[in-house]
Amino acid sequence: MRPGRTVTVLTGALAALALCVGTASAVTVPTEFGTDYHDPVTAAPAVFTPHTKSCSVTVAEAKFKDFTPYTGTYTPPTGCGTPGRWSKVVLRMDGNVKGRQYDRLGYLDIGGVQVFRTSTPEPSQDGIDWSVEKDVTEYEKTLSSAQSVDMLIGNVVNDTYTGILDVKVTLTFYAPEGPAADHADRTSSAPDQVIPLSDGDSVTTGASLTTPRNSERILAEVYATGSGGGCEEFWYSATTPSASYSCQGGDDGPYREVQVSVDGKVAGIASPYPNVWTGGWSPYLWSVIPSPHAFDVRPLTFDLTPFAGLLNDGRAHKVDVSVVGVPAGQAGWSAPTNILVWQDAHKSVVTGALTSYKKAGPAVTNTFTDGSLRHLVTDGKDRLKATGYLDTSHGRVTTTVERTLTTAIDHRWTPDENTDDQTGEWTDHQAVTTDGHVARTDRTYTLDGRATIDSANRLRVIMSVGDHAHIGATRIDDAYRGDATFTLGVAREDRHAVATTGERYRLRAPGTCYDHALATEQGVLTKDVHGC
Repeated sequence: MRPGRTVTVLTGALAALALCVGTASAVTVPTEFGTDYHDPVTAAPAVFTPHTKSCSVTVAEAKFKDFTPYTGTYTPPTGCGTPGRWSKVVLRMDGNVKGRQYDRLGYLDIGGVQVFRTSTPEPSQDGIDWSVEKDVTEYEKTLSSAQSVDMLIGNVVNDTYTGILDVKVTLTFYAPEGPAADHADRTSSAPDQVIPLSDGDSVTTGASLTTPRNSERILAEVYATGSGGGCEEFWYSATTPSASYSCQGGDDGPYREVQVSVDGKVAGIASPYPNVWTGGWSPYLWSVIPSPHAFDVRPLTFDLTPFAGLLNDGRAHKVDVSVVGVPAGQAGWSAPTNILVWQDAHKSVVTGALTSYKKAGPAVTNTFTDGSLRHLVTDGKDRLKATGYLDTSHGRVTTTVERTLTTAIDHRWTPDENTDDQTGEWTDHQAVTTDGHVARTDRTYTLDGRATIDSANRLRVIMSVGDHAHIGATRIDDAYRGDATFTLGVAREDRHAVATTGERYRLRAPGTCYDHALATEQGVLTKDVHGC
């Protein structure tokens, strides 16, 4: 038996939740990690689901041990309302792995649309189970008809890395609430079309996009991740060429920014989230509590509505997704992209124009000081403001999107890199004004990592990661902190690893309060408290 109870990793839509106060069952904390520990768990809220009839469909079931994708066919259920008009659709992935294995990055495409991107936990010798849930209602139009399925979690299994990733993915569909909810005129917040621009694990370059001619709202969502085990997995640690460090970048150093361009014109900008996978920095930091979003990678969203007048001309347009700051020719980023389109139900052609456009930056400065303690300070910023109008069936609608990004990274290390400390803060502020109504989204990401290797070859990492957001009247604070130490260069059983970790997720919104705190020691869950 694994220590403690199995706890499901749950992520997804925010909703009012009834909370109680509790603690983890009494456990004996070992002096160091053994061959087994608690299954992965996060403090994030579960996906809220309605109390209506539900139907489940298995989408994929596979054992990933190489880079062969799973392929199959999805067919929507018929017993839970009219396909494409469900009240909620929830994806769930259940997995297990044992032995020794790196963290791996994976995706699930349905009908060419990337609906889920994930990474995996690193297992104990005795094995772990984990689960992830995600609200995928926004893809309900894609899910309303039979589609191809493509899933891959690329893996390597040999005499050393023995962990086979055994996973199963299901979709659960919830019927509409009330007899009138399934009426043909039901208003849905889900887009009318989701158009994939790239398949699987790739960067979108030179994709051709033709949108419906009556589009009145257009978003791009980009599942941008630095990965692959190289320096771009730790892009926030890259230095300028003049700074002597094991991971060097280009002239922009660690500055990264994701851009979406339409016909060569930058139409959207975003700060990437500093994902830390379960093998990053020290695997014992994440043995029970993963870094925020590690198992459910959140896409970056770009509002392209000011460009809808251009895109509605019935012609194909070139769309590029790029990552600013990556040295030319250097790989390591994936950015599969979907275009989400809402259409005017009462007009076949919606015309309009881009009327105002301002783009400043990115402006990046790097200040490097050499010496017994090397020091690189990076500051960057960018701003984009675009305004456009559309003549819809309900009148002329003017939309302005203004987005401002900042980056601040402070990196210090010794020449032998046995001391390697850095802090980073990224802000991403967006205001979308539609006929005078302003919708604001303000995000702040933080990372603070301090690593030392002592004379006994013991690596100690103290690390905190934060994801903070104001989305309208909703405030979210997801904060992780861990302290892990183990001996490098020895067999697993001789590492004498110890770690204390914790996460607290807080959400405040009108009528909603959520507060969940977790703590672990040596892989044992010692605290599990809900309260407001």
